[in-house]
Amino acid sequence: MQLNDFSDFLAAAGAQDEPQQLLFVFAAAELPQTHSPGQKKRFDAGRGGALTPVMCVDKSAAELASFAALAEESRQTGQPWDMVFVAALPGRDGQPPGGQDVERALKMMIDAVHRGAIDRFAAFDQDGQPVRFF
Repeated sequence: MQLNDFSDFLAAAGAQDEPQQLLFVFAAAELPQTHSPGQKKRFDAGRGGALTPVMCVDKSAAELASFAALAEESRQTGQPWDMVFVAALPGRDGQPPGGQDVERALKMMIDAVHRGAIDRFAAFDQDGQPVRFF
């Protein structure tokens, strides 16, 4: 599914038959400790670096009206971030997913970001615009 902006993600989650728990892993770009001069140059130019998860949260689809609301809540933590990875976890039989399922899914997302296995998540920058990885 092509997402043009964060509202497309919210609309898709809201259109599902089962209630969705929205999962968010915020990541900051950092220069790896063992970096080459070329990596440093790219990082200093605003490209490249390693993505490190810095915080995560889950929300029901009804709890979140917009990307601006999510970004504002994240700013209140004081933790800087460069992009957010998002996913939706479906419930069953009209019930949202349980807390253990949500926790397990968030841990899986964090691990995936650490490993660079991010292709199955949607990603957005600080302005709520989709980030595409090539």
